[in-house]
Order: sequence, then structure tokens, then C-alpha cells
Amino acid sequence: MSTASNDTAGAPSGAPSLIPATILTGFLGSGKTTLLKRVLTETHGQKIAVIENEFGEENIDNDILVSDTQEQIIQLSNGCVCCTIREDLRTTLADLARRRRTGELDFERVVIETTGLADPGPVAQTFFMDDEIAETFLLDSILTLVDAKHAGDQLDTRQEARRQVGFADQIFLSKTDLVDEAAVDALTHRLKHMNPRAPQRRVHFGEVPISEVFDLRGFNLNAKLEIDPEFLSVDEHDHGHDHGHDHHGHDHGHDHDHDHDHEHGEHCNHPHHHHHDDDVKSFVFRSDRPFNPAKLEDFLGAIVQVYGPKMLRYKGVLNMKGTDKKVIFQGVHQLMGSDLGPKWAPEEPRISKLVFIGIDLPKDILLQGLEGCLA
Repeated sequence: MSTASNDTAGAPSGAPSLIPATILTGFLGSGKTTLLKRVLTETHGQKIAVIENEFGEENIDNDILVSDTQEQIIQLSNGCVCCTIREDLRTTLADLARRRRTGELDFERVVIETTGLADPGPVAQTFFMDDEIAETFLLDSILTLVDAKHAGDQLDTRQEARRQVGFADQIFLSKTDLVDEAAVDALTHRLKHMNPRAPQRRVHFGEVPISEVFDLRGFNLNAKLEIDPEFLSVDEHDHGHDHGHDHHGHDHGHDHDHDHDHEHGEHCNHPHHHHHDDDVKSFVFRSDRPFNPAKLEDFLGAIVQVYGPKMLRYKGVLNMKGTDKKVIFQGVHQLMGSDLGPKWAPEEPRISKLVFIGIDLPKDILLQGLEGCLA
């Protein structure tokens, strides 16, 4: 369980500081381009390298990027650098790092824009799997832009859109001015059930203060587990969504029954779409009994072997038998990393909390399995 302990905990003291990287993902038309354009032209005083992962209809206008030039990297007047991925991301990052070392390019951080349909998982994994990349860059966070006007439709019909929500460390809702408050409310509820870790913030035309975009430390292995507290209070009972939220009354009956997804939605005469049983779901496990480290490691290892591709993000702050320090772990797909955190405070209740976000994960198997790893 120690594959990624060097990456997310930040650079060790004395090490050269790592270049923070942000992955920007989002639905087509959600305003990613507007946001990027703002980053690339505004005088924010930061030197940012933007890596564009697409040449779609949505890429940055030619007045900024002359896409027919042979040069892959363009230096902009406000100190930003822009480049497009011709090969794979790894090669592009290594190339940028090399040019920065030789003084040919000057930048402080990287923003990677993925295509509207991309799965951010493999992009995130690049930062953990490759030693050269992990020693140079620090993955800061995944930002997902959601178009409030078209979100309902996109979430219903496109699994990629649901995946992007599940991966997010921060969700920006754009175009909320085009829909009524009840619709925004229903959407935020729906998103919260898919991903209780990510704060949601409304943005107008990509006008997000730079401070809310960078240094969010979503991949930091820290002792704080960001889960919306309101979400947890509803889910206190029985580890799950069984009570309290009307749209999860169906949980147990429909867990293994996803072909009925839309049927029980249609004849719910609910004005809001509170009945969505999306395939991207989250659940929380908590226990005040310590874990047996060997059992837990075996179980999690087995789980990621089987369900890794469907496990989007998972994170935990754990009470382990045999140590008085918190154990912090997180993962993306099959890649897991863990680290020792600070000591439990003397009066602090030693409660393990884990959140899993994934596609059709077998909640019962996972919860029972974790229960069986307790000392």
C-alpha cells in the first residue's frame, strides 16, 4: 500500500520544490475554454504552462494559439506558456521539465486540459506511476466544470460526465444563471451523492479567482478527510444512504439492478430529480475499532485488483492497531498510496473514516470486507 507515498505528501523538506499540476476537466460547453483563456491572458502574475489535450471545436481560439505553427510550445505575453500534446502526456511533461531546467522556459505550475469526454483517471495516474514525473511534478487537484443548464441531460446519458464528477476535488457550476434555483438545488444534491468530497462553487463565465483554482491540495495525503459534513450527518445510520435522503430509499433494492435505473425514476412524482440512481456513487465507512494492518492491506489489495477500473477516488484516515499515528491513504483506480500522519490527540476519538467514489461498486461487499479487517 505504499506505491505513492512520495507523491502526494508534498516535497520532503530540503528537496527542490515540485511543480504543482492541475487537471481541468468538464462537460463540453461548460466553460473550460473561457476559464483557460482567462488564465492565459489575465495579468495574474503567475507563470503557468497550459497543456491542451485536444484539438476539438472547443480549443482555445487561434488568436491565442496559432495551431498551424510547427512549434509545439508558445510563450504568451503575460508569462504563460501554452503547448499542445502531440505525443503522450508523460513525454510532454518531461519535455516541459527539461526545458525549464535548461532555462529555455520559465513557469511555476502546469494546467492540463482534458477533452470534454476524457476520463481524468489515466491523466492523474501519470503523476504516480512514473518516477521522473513524480520527482518533478506534484498533482494538486482535479477541477471539474459542470454546465448547470445541460447537466441533467449529460449526467443521464454520458458516463464520462458522471466519471468526471466522481474524480473531482472541486466542482465549478457554470451557467447557473440560466436555470431556476430549484434546478440548481436538485443538481447540487445529485452531484453531492456522486461525490461528497468535492466542494461545489458557482462560477460565472469562467470568472473564478485564481486562488480558488490552484493549490487546493486535493491529492495531498493529509489528515483531513474532506467530506461534506451535511452528507455525513445524513449517513450516520448504518454507514449508508438508507435513511434521510428520499432519493436513496431505493438503495438496497436496486443495488444490483441497474437496468431499472430509469424506471423507478419516471414514476416518482417528484418535482426535483431527487431519484437519480447514478452509477457513480459514493459511500462512507466509519468505525471506532482499529484496523488490523495486514488484513486491511490484503483486502484493499484484492479489491483494487478486481474493482480498480471502477474505483475513481478513494481516501481514508485510519486508526491502525500498533501505531498511535493516523494512517492516511488514498487512491485512483488501481493505484494506492499511504502515509503516516500526525499522532492522534489524547482526547481525540480514534475513528477511521473512508470514502469511496466509484462506478457501481458493490457497497455491501466493501463494507462487510472492511468490517472483517477490524482488529
